[in-house]
Amino acid sequence: MLRLGIVGLPNVGKSTLFNALTAAEAAAENYPFCTVEPNVGAVPVPDPRLRQLADVVKPRRVVPAVVEFVDIAGLVAGASTGEGLGNQFLANIREVDAIVHVVRCFEDPDVTHVMGAVDPVRDHDVITAELALADLAVIERRLEKVGKTARSGNKDDQVEAGFLERVVDELNAGRGARDAMDSPEHRRVLRQLGILTAKPILYAANVTEDDFAAGGGPAVERLRDSVQGHHEPADVVVFSAQFEAELMHLSTEERTAFLASAGIAEPGLDRLIHAGYRLLGLETFFTVGEKEVRAWDIHQGATAFDAAGEIHSDFQRGFIRCETVAWGAFVGAGSYKVAREQGLVRSEGREYLVQDGEVLLFRFNV
Repeated sequence: MLRLGIVGLPNVGKSTLFNALTAAEAAAENYPFCTVEPNVGAVPVPDPRLRQLADVVKPRRVVPAVVEFVDIAGLVAGASTGEGLGNQFLANIREVDAIVHVVRCFEDPDVTHVMGAVDPVRDHDVITAELALADLAVIERRLEKVGKTARSGNKDDQVEAGFLERVVDELNAGRGARDAMDSPEHRRVLRQLGILTAKPILYAANVTEDDFAAGGGPAVERLRDSVQGHHEPADVVVFSAQFEAELMHLSTEERTAFLASAGIAEPGLDRLIHAGYRLLGLETFFTVGEKEVRAWDIHQGATAFDAAGEIHSDFQRGFIRCETVAWGAFVGAGSYKVAREQGLVRSEGREYLVQDGEVLLFRFNV
């Protein structure tokens, strides 16, 4: 399951976003540190293909893929040295797969800003710096340890020490540890150390309802420029936390009509979830049957053998073959039986690379 941590300064809309995502009643008061424990919510991944498959099969239940969101209390300048509730919440960030950095891009005199005036570039830089400083402390401790054995001739530690010194240079330059990674071994080292700036990151620009309908605004453009200047291209997803919160109280029909009237094709929250999938290189495959139609997430480049293991270890242990058909072809045929008769179903082995949107049927024997 994809696990995303929502971070940012206090009063930027993190908990309002979390509430809208999960329809939970997490604290969203107008003062810093109102969230004193990380809130966790599971959110279904919006995917119209799943509903179309279910309409054809008419199963007893439909199970979407799920994203887990963790609402982490607001960081402030000095969090890396324990300011506010820094140490506690930096530890919570280490447990997520990727970071959603919420940045305030709206003016509202009734919602105070912990640093005074609204400035998305400054806010971005504050959080980026705090994560980098926290990482720097971890890397320097590790360097002190491996440096001793590296100097005594240990070749593995010499390689690691050289890599960690490059990471320190990147952090001191105001960039993240991700800019120093160029191999799976580097990623493994940083993952074991729990390095925050090695995690994939996307930005959620919280705007007014009017700016959301217009696709952004000047503050969002400043944020985009700042983000691209710091590291490799990263998504900036525009959303309005207040608009999304209001949307959650409407029925499906009312929501569709409301979005249409506002000229909005897709809710900001759906964009955010899809951006998280892109960020981590995930795709979806489906399994169908009378009991259940289900969506599964898997990394791009995964094999049929990998996909079998996502469902159950027995599927992988006794793997014989995988039958696959494109979801659209399955919907058109109406059943596996007809799809087979029409020559739409292929039989593939364990090394087959699963494609996004395929319907898979596994043959196994244990």
